[in-house]
Amino acid sequence: MRNLKVEIRQAAFALLALLLACSPAFADEGMWLYSSFPKDKVRAKYGFEPTQPWLDHVRLSSVRFNNGASGSFVSADGLTLTNHHVGARCIQQLSTGGKDYMKSGFYAHSLTDEAKCPDLELNELLTIEDVTVQVSAAVKPQMSVADAGQARRAAMSAIEKNCVSSTGLRCDVVTLYAGGVYNLYEYKKYSDVRLVFAPEFETAFFGGDPDNFNYPRYDLDIALFRVYENDKPAHLDNYLHWSKAGVKEGDLIFVSGNPGSTDRLKTVSQLEFLRDVRYPSLLALFARRIALLQNFSAISAENARIAQEEMFGYQNGYKAINGSESGLKNEELMAAKAVDEKKLRAAAASNPKLNAEVGDPWSAIAQAMVVEKQNYLPLIYLEREYAFNSDLAGIARTLVRVTREKTKPDGERLREYTDSGLPSLEQQLFSTAPIYKSLETVTLADSLAAMQQEMGEKNPIVQKLLGGKSAAEVAKNLIDSTKLDDVAVRKQLYSGGVAAIEASSDPLIVLFRRIDPNARAVRKIYDDQVEAVERQEGAKIAQARFSNAGFNDPPDATFTLRLAYGAVRGYAENGRPIPYFTTFAGIYQHAADHGNQPPYQLPERWMTSKSKLNLYTPLDFVTTADTIGGNSGSPLVNQTGEIVGVNFDRNMQALPRNFFYEDKVGRNIAVDVRGIQEALRNLYGATALADELISGALPSPSAGKAAQ
Repeated sequence: MRNLKVEIRQAAFALLALLLACSPAFADEGMWLYSSFPKDKVRAKYGFEPTQPWLDHVRLSSVRFNNGASGSFVSADGLTLTNHHVGARCIQQLSTGGKDYMKSGFYAHSLTDEAKCPDLELNELLTIEDVTVQVSAAVKPQMSVADAGQARRAAMSAIEKNCVSSTGLRCDVVTLYAGGVYNLYEYKKYSDVRLVFAPEFETAFFGGDPDNFNYPRYDLDIALFRVYENDKPAHLDNYLHWSKAGVKEGDLIFVSGNPGSTDRLKTVSQLEFLRDVRYPSLLALFARRIALLQNFSAISAENARIAQEEMFGYQNGYKAINGSESGLKNEELMAAKAVDEKKLRAAAASNPKLNAEVGDPWSAIAQAMVVEKQNYLPLIYLEREYAFNSDLAGIARTLVRVTREKTKPDGERLREYTDSGLPSLEQQLFSTAPIYKSLETVTLADSLAAMQQEMGEKNPIVQKLLGGKSAAEVAKNLIDSTKLDDVAVRKQLYSGGVAAIEASSDPLIVLFRRIDPNARAVRKIYDDQVEAVERQEGAKIAQARFSNAGFNDPPDATFTLRLAYGAVRGYAENGRPIPYFTTFAGIYQHAADHGNQPPYQLPERWMTSKSKLNLYTPLDFVTTADTIGGNSGSPLVNQTGEIVGVNFDRNMQALPRNFFYEDKVGRNIAVDVRGIQEALRNLYGATALADELISGALPSPSAGKAAQ
């Protein structure tokens, strides 16, 4: 395999050449808000204009997974499709009592076999409302930047609280265009989510880390869940019908999902902070944790099992960040960003009225980046809990924080502890998911040691945390002695409020009581001198950017529902044509080429059932749609509103999409619905499930007894 750094560097240079050769705006670019989808652009290029009923149906058929990904409803009886790697945490949590569903796969032959995930929450977006006027009105003349930031946060909390009170829905105020626009998103929440089907991990992630973010791919990266209400499968009026025809070269498709974050509208100083501080820090952190988990996994098969899902997350994240960073390290691309910013600043300065309104927000943001850099280590290690890589430590911090925050008026609380968000927080806090103290001890020790190395042994915070002991000794004492792995203990502390927390002798509670004032002080610096500045000054930049035409370009991604579009299309790499699809024949050949050894080893059922398959059935395919992290599990939909695939990855050339988009070689990768049907029927014997996907409903009122 070629060196990863060489591949990324070559991809970046290829992208640069394409960017310089092509016009700055690509026709398929954009992760669009459903409330302002560019129907005219789609019609002009593809001859199809989505109607409002079409958009509403796709929106209501799409769901957000609270663990950072996407999915879709695919039957009237609550069946929900996403990726295996999106469902992996639940799959692993359910693997108790000697079972390993990551290894063996999972199939519920009846409704009674469907297994409830301990802490999954799915959100269906019902309405979007512009609340920019209400949020902006909270800021009064002569307010300081910090006070203005607090006023906006209080206004957002009040809007959310009123929405929850009047609707009973989940309500989130979303910041768009760096503070230029605020939207209220109202969601129906499903908290009873049950696993229905998942293939083996080695099938879902065939090719492992070497093939990750590469193409061609041969992955059955899917998982099926069902949402329940009142202990029965939820009845849905909106779901995506299953396409029997699939896709062909040139087809128009739409991707409906929740992209996590992009930085295409960031200033040069913000991008430089990412390049010089944030990304190198994350890469070093992920590399350290990958090595730690590899060493832990090597000790025993059980260790390998309990660390597998976390290991995948770090490996995937490391590769994604490394690829994204390539765009920031390309001097020509950064120079192009600087030229664009210079032009915008000049245009704003040349307009007297606009100049009087916005001033010089770029300089203000640059100063905020200086503050963030100075404050970075205590911010990430204390407030963002990089020093506490442990589920139990996270539970302790949440208990200490939430009990204190609940004593305050809603508008004065930290945003993550407002009344509107408490039901979701409580579901996470009281999750019955297994916690493995053997892993917790190792990860906490390592993260405390990393903080000590980065901040120095003589740092007062380090001394306060470690008290002159080694990180390993402190971690072992904390994890061995805590009782927070008992859900009943958590509930008792939560219901007892501040008094119970103050009286607790649990060592993790004691630790976070002691350091919470320090963490809050670091948080306040960030809130007042970084985030508040980025919101206030970012809104001014948005005003300058869109002063003529309005907000006609999509905002940066915010882990909220967006709709992208593009074409099913292969591409050329080093003069070699890459077809738009792969087949089952390809996965068997790929396995044979690598001696059928990990990570190219096919499960036994794939080897023994090969003769049952139509080997020419499409398995994966690529499109030009604009996607990024968070789009995992997003449905790919055709013009008739049918699902044709489920997004699971990008190729390496598309990794810098955090900062710019191109469609010559950059592609998103999806599992084909035809491949899903072929696998369910002829490999897994999941005929009833395959039939439900085709018909859109459970087979009969007696479906609880549905057989294989």
